[in-house]
Amino acid sequence: MNYKNITVAGSGVLGYQIAFQTAFHGFCVTVYDITDENLEKAKNKFNNLGEAYKKDLKATQRQIDKTHRNLKYTSNLAEAVKDADLLIEAVPENPAIKIDFYKTLAKVAPEKTVFVTNSSTLLPSQFAESTGRPSKFLALHFANTVWIHNTAEIMGHATTNPQIFNDIIDFAKAIGMLPLPLYKEQPGYILNSLLVPLINAATALLVNEVAKPETIDKTWMKATGAPLGPFAILDIVGITTAYNIDKIAANKTKDPLKIKTVAYLKEHYIDKNKLGVSTGEGFYKYPNPAFKNPNFLK
Repeated sequence: MNYKNITVAGSGVLGYQIAFQTAFHGFCVTVYDITDENLEKAKNKFNNLGEAYKKDLKATQRQIDKTHRNLKYTSNLAEAVKDADLLIEAVPENPAIKIDFYKTLAKVAPEKTVFVTNSSTLLPSQFAESTGRPSKFLALHFANTVWIHNTAEIMGHATTNPQIFNDIIDFAKAIGMLPLPLYKEQPGYILNSLLVPLINAATALLVNEVAKPETIDKTWMKATGAPLGPFAILDIVGITTAYNIDKIAANKTKDPLKIKTVAYLKEHYIDKNKLGVSTGEGFYKYPNPAFKNPNFLK
C-alpha cells in the first residue's frame, strides 16, 4: 500500500469525518464537493471535530493544527483528483447520483487512482462498470463518529483485484480504523445487516402505536445492556437517512407498513426539521437527551 494523497468526494455527514480522520493520521487530503458553499460549511464542521478529537482522543492542539494543514479544498473534480492515489466517494445515497459521479470521475482521474465507495446500502457491483476501472473499485464503509466507532467494512465485488482489497485493509489500519473484511457482496454489509432489522422493528412498534420511543429504547438498553436504544441510534445516523431508505423500499415493495412509516416520519420529523443530533432534535432533544440521564433506566 503506497497511498499518500487521498481525495474525499462529498463533505456531508460522513464525508467530512472521513476526511478529518484521514488527515489526522498524516495523509494529504483533498476535500471535494460540488459547491464552495458546501466546502465552507465543511471547514466549520472541521473546527468542531478538532474539539471532539481533543476531548475524546486526548489529541493535542499541535496534532489538530497539523490535521488542518493536511486538508485542501476544491469544487473542481479534475483538480481534486489530479494527484489522488485513492478516492473515497461519500456522495448522496442515490444510485443515479453515484453513477453520474463515477462516469464523470472516470474521465478525469489518473489511471493510478483507486476508487472506494462509502455506500452503506448499495453494492459495489452496481457501480463497477461506471467507474471505468472495476478491478480498482470496492466499498470502504465507515460508521458515524468515525474517530470513536472506528469500523471500516471492506467489501469488493466479483472483479475487484485481491491486491487492491488487501491494500485497502492496510489503508484502513493506517487511518486508525478496525478493518472488517467481507468476502462476498452483502446488502447492508455486516453492520446494517444487523442494525436495520432492529431499526425497522423499533419504528414498526412506534408507527403502530405500541409504545413510545423512550419506552422502546429503555426496553432494549435494560434487557440487553446496550448503551443506546434504536431511536437514539437513529438520531445519530440521521432520520433523513432512514426516511430515504424507507421511501425507496415503500416505492419498490408497496408494503403498507413501509408506506405508513414514511408518512409518519415525514409528518412528525422531516417536515418539522427534527432530523436528529444534527438539528438539535429528533426522537430526543440535544445536547442533553433523556437517555443520558442517570435515572433513565430506573
